[in-house]
Amino acid sequence: MKIAVFSTYRYDEEFLSRFNTGHDLSFFTVALTEETVKLAEGFDAICIFVNDRVGSDIIKTLHKDGIKLIVLRCAGFNNVAIETANELDIPVLRVPAYSPEAVAEHAIALILTLNRKTHKAYNRVREGNFSLEKLMGFNLYKHKVAVIGTGNIGKAFCKILKGFGCLISAYDPFPSKELQELGVKYGTLDETLNDADIVALHCPLTETTKHLINKDTLKLFKEGAMLINTSRGGLVDTKAVIEALKNRTTWIFGARCL
Repeated sequence: MKIAVFSTYRYDEEFLSRFNTGHDLSFFTVALTEETVKLAEGFDAICIFVNDRVGSDIIKTLHKDGIKLIVLRCAGFNNVAIETANELDIPVLRVPAYSPEAVAEHAIALILTLNRKTHKAYNRVREGNFSLEKLMGFNLYKHKVAVIGTGNIGKAFCKILKGFGCLISAYDPFPSKELQELGVKYGTLDETLNDADIVALHCPLTETTKHLINKDTLKLFKEGAMLINTSRGGLVDTKAVIEALKNRTTWIFGARCL
């Protein structure tokens, strides 16, 4: 197939080319939008990422131009008008899952960076400043971590936290017996968030989880608590979090927090 690959970086081109099984790939660094959809003319399929917005109008244009397949390089698909694609008989394929450990380890890296302030220390050393002022963190040992969502990624995250000796509380409609046996305590959302030193989001974005972190749930946060979001940005009410940051009640860090 002749495939137009949007929102590409060097690593996309490197790996897709390395594992190509005979398709004709054309790489575009720009995202797929109403302005760039013309680039897909003459192709059989498109390959997109999370920042590409494939609404109904764009799908109709793609269908008119002969696109027969939409392939996502991500697990989430809320950026694609699935119903329109189904109506026009255009299959939409996605990544079934990421490596749970990879995302969980990244979340841990964010926690350690924010806690131990290694990013600030790195910049200071580059400037010849070896001051230790305001670089103090705290031991994760016996501190409460609230884990929202204990699917494959949340489960891997909890197992890593156990190695640090953290007190883990979790919220999920479907508690994991495996995690319960490891000592993870499940509760309501309010119980889980209350008095937590760290809050980590590992749940999908749905109608029920949109703005899960909002002005009301932020009131349950412990002063100075961390919010780590390596899931969808829509889980967080950005305006409410910014207000909390201005009031210096919450620290926020994550791949998709805002």
